[in-house]
Parts: sequence; structure tokens; C-alpha cells
Amino acid sequence: MILLLVLAAAFAELAVLRFFGIDGNRVTSALLALTPYWVGAGVIFGGVTLALRHWWIGGIVLVLALALVGMVLPRGFASAQPAAHGGKLRVMSSNQYLGQADVKTVVQLVRDNQVDVLNLLELTPREAAEYEQAGLFDLLPYRVFKPHSGGAGSGLASRYPVTELSLAGQSRMEQPSARIEVGGTSVEVVAVHPIPPTTSAPTWKKEIGQLPHPDSAGPVRILAGDFNATVDHATFRDLLDAGYTDAGLTTGNGFTPTWPAKIFPPPVTIDHVLVDPRVAVDDYRVFDVPDSDHHAVFAELTLP
Repeated sequence: MILLLVLAAAFAELAVLRFFGIDGNRVTSALLALTPYWVGAGVIFGGVTLALRHWWIGGIVLVLALALVGMVLPRGFASAQPAAHGGKLRVMSSNQYLGQADVKTVVQLVRDNQVDVLNLLELTPREAAEYEQAGLFDLLPYRVFKPHSGGAGSGLASRYPVTELSLAGQSRMEQPSARIEVGGTSVEVVAVHPIPPTTSAPTWKKEIGQLPHPDSAGPVRILAGDFNATVDHATFRDLLDAGYTDAGLTTGNGFTPTWPAKIFPPPVTIDHVLVDPRVAVDDYRVFDVPDSDHHAVFAELTLP
């Protein structure tokens, strides 16, 4: 009985945090990333507890779990798209896992999918040189690269000429941004990589909070990268509430995990392509990248 109460209380606490949009500290932020797993466990736990005739415990847990199901389930279904009739833009983001990701695979993905803008996170100087040797800049000749040793470096490579911007504010890891012109439409792209909440939850919230919001009167904005956040984090949902559309959610692929590339810890979706609400998402895919702990995310977009 005591064990059931402890488990029920833990589940109820997580549910309350999710319902009220409280990310909390390092521990609760990590647990909230696992919300879909907790939801499944809650349904099972509530059903089993009811079968054992612990009516109050089982009933409360099951009601909370089913309410969470209603919040989580829609991410598996495609949603309506805006009417966009402009140029096409293909964006891909890949976390390089401290510069260990297989460069040739990423370059081949760029070639095969006709990627126009590539965001690279955790880009090291050694790997930046490898990309040049592998011919990335023959495909995407324009770039804003800020490589560093360890995980702090990032880069943005483009098929179109770039004007470097500073849209992401100060952050511990590089988050380069640039403006490009696609068929007469100005597009601003940010390579997103805030610090993980498990390192510092307040800094993570601050860095995500500093990301630019969409501006209906200005250039189209696209945020792509490793947000270290899932849809179950209120900090991330604030970006969606500001007007961005998540390419994975829009196409019904919101459950497709991007990290880790292995089976433990339980895979979650922390890499995203967020697009201006005026942009239509034609395609969204997740690609395996050997030697990286992340999958790459790709979106084909139609601009307004």
C-alpha cells in the first residue's frame, strides 16, 4: 500500500508540472522529457491498481494519465498548413557529437536531399576542416562557422549567400544566425543549441527565451537545431505559443525520437525545425548519422 502511494504521488507530481507548465529544476526537466513514457506507465499502473481494488489511488492515477494522453496524442497526427506559394527551402540540422559524427554521411545527406541550409551543432575545428575536404562547400558554398573544441562550436552552411546576424543572444554554446534570400524572400535562420537543462535549468530557460520570435512584418524566421527540449517542456512550448510551427508536429511525426541514437536512455525528441507560421511544411524526416548520438532532422518548406 505504501509503495502504491509513493508511486502514485510521484506520478501526480509529474502530471501537475506538465499541466501547469512548470519545468522546474534539473531533475524535473529531465523527467518531463520522458512524459510519453510516463503516460503509458500511468495508464498501466492505474489499471493494475484498480484491479487490486485500490479504488482511490487507481482512479486518480488513471484520470491523470488519460488527461495526459489527451495532451500527448495529437503530436502523432498531421495538422493544417498555411497557404504558401513561394520558393522551396530545404533545411537540415545535425548534432556532431563533439565532432565525432561521420562527415561523409552528412555530406551525402545534403547531396541526396538537395539541402539548402545545413546547421551543424558541436562542430569542432578538426571536423570543419574535414567538411571542406569532403566537398560540403561545393554544395553549400556560403557559411557562418564558429567551431570550437568540445561541444560549444556550431556552424551554418548555405546554398545562398549569407549575411551574418546575431539573433540568439548570448549563450554558452555558439548559435550562429544568418539572413539569406530565396526567390526574393528574406529568410533568417538560427542554428539553435542552448545548454541542456540538466547542466543548468535557469540558463537553459534563459537561452531558449532569448531566441527570436517570428515577426509577421519581417523576414521569415526558421530555428533549427538541438533545443535540448521536448514539446513537454513549457520553455519550448513558449516558442510555439509565440507563433512558430514545429515541422515534426505539423506532419504528424512528433513522436519520432532524435536523441539518443541508442536505446538508453529512452529516446526523446529534442532536435527540431521550427518555422514561421507563414511557411508550409511539405516534408519532414529524421536521418541516422553514424558516430553521432543524435539523428539529423530535415524539413522541406514552401515559403510565403
